[in-house]
Amino acid sequence: MIVDLRPFKLSAGVEAEDVAKRLMDYGFHAPTLSFPVAGTLMIEPTESENKAELDRFIDAMLAIREEIQEIESGAADKQNNVLKNAPHTQSRVLLGEWTMPYTREKAVFPLEYVKANKFWPSVSRIDSAYGDRNLVCACEPMESYVEK
Repeated sequence: MIVDLRPFKLSAGVEAEDVAKRLMDYGFHAPTLSFPVAGTLMIEPTESENKAELDRFIDAMLAIREEIQEIESGAADKQNNVLKNAPHTQSRVLLGEWTMPYTREKAVFPLEYVKANKFWPSVSRIDSAYGDRNLVCACEPMESYVEK
């Protein structure tokens, strides 16, 4: 299914990428972004997903909608909020001073089920467009593959 998030860009400054990254804090792999339609998420649960897992995903999406409503109502800052700062890595949450306008618990344990099986993203958000244009290869140089 394709979830159209474009109206939230106008109402709260929230983009599809913000929702995708926030889903990682809820323990879900970020879905496909902007394909086949820009500003959308393509969500494709497999046949092996049971009802409990689908219900957990729905709970996460409903909770994210509430987080968007906090921005729309002015209760959360439009630029500095759990969606714009997602995903929240372990080092970001545990090391140093916490300066976010929301609690650490809200950042990493947004729903009760997350506490029992927390997935910690290894990296926070990067500039995706920059990364797409400036690829870095971590491979060994081609010369190292030459047999002597």
